[in-house]
Amino acid sequence: MRIVVPVKHVPDIHSNRQFTPDGRTARGADDGTLNELDENAIEAALQIVEALGAEGRAASEVIALTVGPVEADAALRKAYQLGVDRAVRLTDPAIAGSDVFGTATAIAAAVRTLEESGPVDLVITGMAALDGLGSVVPALLSADLGLPQLTLASRLTVADGRVEIDRDLDGVTETLTASLPAVVSVTDHVNTPRYPNFKLIMAARSKEIVAWDLAAVGLAPDAVGEAGARTRVVSSAPRPPREPVELVVDKGEGGRALADYLIRNDLV
Repeated sequence: MRIVVPVKHVPDIHSNRQFTPDGRTARGADDGTLNELDENAIEAALQIVEALGAEGRAASEVIALTVGPVEADAALRKAYQLGVDRAVRLTDPAIAGSDVFGTATAIAAAVRTLEESGPVDLVITGMAALDGLGSVVPALLSADLGLPQLTLASRLTVADGRVEIDRDLDGVTETLTASLPAVVSVTDHVNTPRYPNFKLIMAARSKEIVAWDLAAVGLAPDAVGEAGARTRVVSSAPRPPREPVELVVDKGEGGRALADYLIRNDLV
């Protein structure tokens, strides 16, 4: 079993975010972390190969793959801490400015390059990247690779050459299956990511991260980056300051004060 898990190095969602004049996310060299939802994808991959037993685990491989600058190694180091077997970073100046379409194109090219050394049975992604929350890269990736897609899995199992998921919708749960190979995205309800143990934390510091450029995966520079982007940021503005909070001490008239507030602000 060979599983690729695309992961992303994203800005800290609790920090004050802003765009640069050319419409890109402003980032510092030390600003970023492994996308939290990608930890669920890593955990799903590890559970699948662990279910194969010792012999199956020895013959399996979980590969973390990221697209980004050298700073994205921080995300791959975290993936190593969680237990992945190998890490690959696709880095090229031409990738800067890629939108979701360019990102999916780059990931698909890297997956095809990995297939040159052996078949890839599954590509497992998180449900979204917390910096953009587009949630479309898994679908774009499956289309580029020509593979079936099973998205937003809250349960995931693999057996007899097939993958099965549950997908929770409003008031109903769907059960979907597909033949391998396939692309699957998982939600944060599919599992609880494990905590890294000390041994893996220490080992992750020195493990190899393979770096590829666009030429290594057979992509032309105009297929990604600003040249290949189909979307762009038209404008942006800082988040407006919060208005002063109106506090009402309820001394028996709290309900009336709330009703007056709602009426006064056209909220009813």
